[in-house]
Amino acid sequence: MKNKISISAVSYLNTKPFLYGLHACGLSDSIDLSLDIPSVCARKLSEGAVELGLVPVAAIPSIPNAQIISNYCIGTLGAVKTVGIYAACPMQNITHLYLDYQSRTSVALSKYLLQQHWKIHPVFIDAKEGYEAQVKGTKAALIIGDRTIDLEQHYPYFYDLGTAWKQHSGRPFVFAAWVSNRPLSDTFKKQFNEALGCGIAQRHRVAELFQSSYPSFDVHAYYHDYISYELDHSKREALRFFLEKVAPKQESSWAR
Repeated sequence: MKNKISISAVSYLNTKPFLYGLHACGLSDSIDLSLDIPSVCARKLSEGAVELGLVPVAAIPSIPNAQIISNYCIGTLGAVKTVGIYAACPMQNITHLYLDYQSRTSVALSKYLLQQHWKIHPVFIDAKEGYEAQVKGTKAALIIGDRTIDLEQHYPYFYDLGTAWKQHSGRPFVFAAWVSNRPLSDTFKKQFNEALGCGIAQRHRVAELFQSSYPSFDVHAYYHDYISYELDHSKREALRFFLEKVAPKQESSWAR
């Protein structure tokens, strides 16, 4: 029996259309799929524990033989809704920022925007589980993923990183991409892309499946108005621009 391709994918709500496509559109027998937080996806791929991963793009330059193999991603054209800085004070008053331990791209993006867009230089704190409760006074927090759902009602200030990036650069943003650490067959890559595309085409159905788990959050709007899944030319250029800012002189075969 042919060996399965080992894959690490993000476990967040924004990835469910991809997972739906992989399982419902004929690829489940060819892959060995594990679900992880983004930083673990990157670590597994970097260490060779898996052959393919949906990884934070900031990690790409540090992954040996990294190559983007899909025309799909986790991206946004503006507001992203589930990646942001939460604070009890206005941005200009923030003195400390907890950095989400689940993230790599959003950490790099936050540091860049704080310095280049908001022009402030807070002290960065590597966060541990439960850090969300430490947001008070002038201490703010970068929080990503499903934990952000309904968080806005608990904090006076929320700064969407997708919105800030668009305001600063005029570009879309790519948070995660499908990256391999070894050559994969053209046949598999074609089947993989078709399965992902199948899931994206059915994201209205995926939204229906998960809406009851998030009664105060519009999953359909999230999939259609906030997350942009196509890794088109404008997103590839935006990704290259971002990595030139946060990881200069490290471009590799991923860009081809």
